[in-house]
Amino acid sequence: MCGRLAITLPPEAVRAFFRYVEQPNFPPRYNVAPTQPVPIVRLERDPDGEKRRHFALVRWAFTPGFVKDPKDFPLVINARSETVLEKASFRNAMRRRRCVFVADAFYEWRRAAAGKAKGAPPAQPFLIRRRDGAPLALAGLWETWTGPNGEEIDGACVLTTRANAFMSAVHDRMPVILDPQDIERWLDADTHDAQEAQALCAPLPEDALEMWPISTAVNKVANDGPDLQTPVGPLVVEPASAPAQAAAQAVAEPAQPPRQGDLFG
Repeated sequence: MCGRLAITLPPEAVRAFFRYVEQPNFPPRYNVAPTQPVPIVRLERDPDGEKRRHFALVRWAFTPGFVKDPKDFPLVINARSETVLEKASFRNAMRRRRCVFVADAFYEWRRAAAGKAKGAPPAQPFLIRRRDGAPLALAGLWETWTGPNGEEIDGACVLTTRANAFMSAVHDRMPVILDPQDIERWLDADTHDAQEAQALCAPLPEDALEMWPISTAVNKVANDGPDLQTPVGPLVVEPASAPAQAAAQAVAEPAQPPRQGDLFG
């Protein structure tokens, strides 16, 4: 599952990591939510015949081309990587329109044992990022939906995979986070087919991520500031032996969020 993102690193650092042509100047965003514009990177063939990576802003919601009215179609922000080639909604995009979401952190919620029962405490949000502070290359699919009046909407969704032992402390799914050396293989659909790309959709190694609990202020989409990333409990950097133990085991002092301007916070 992946339902909120953060994009807080400086544009120059993001461009250096993803190596796209454009030089966009964008402010930090600490609470990017579904249906909002999100930055993606995709590989396009330019007029000179060369394939290059390009930056684009699209709607975080994937609408297949066969949909007549998006209002009558479920909001699709994630797709299970294991079944994208089996689903008519995603099959063609997996073959021809793969992209990478630009982010440096994402949020996930862990429910208490009572779950959604009446009177149960609210789910605890966690911030998750790479331990080295580098950007996250989230595997995604994009599609252009064309309306009856010729209007066009570019939208995209994040692919998910099974959670590794570390992430399973919070959720049983996690976004597909590509290794930097695999980004080109993921994007280049002309050279690397859908089956090869699907093989890249595996959980990250256990020690690649870190996370810490944050305030439920992130639940409100209107809240968007660095205070959302302030820890309210201990940093978790090691896999737990059981999901219920992970957030309870303190293995480091609470970390401070990366500062704007720092690539490796």
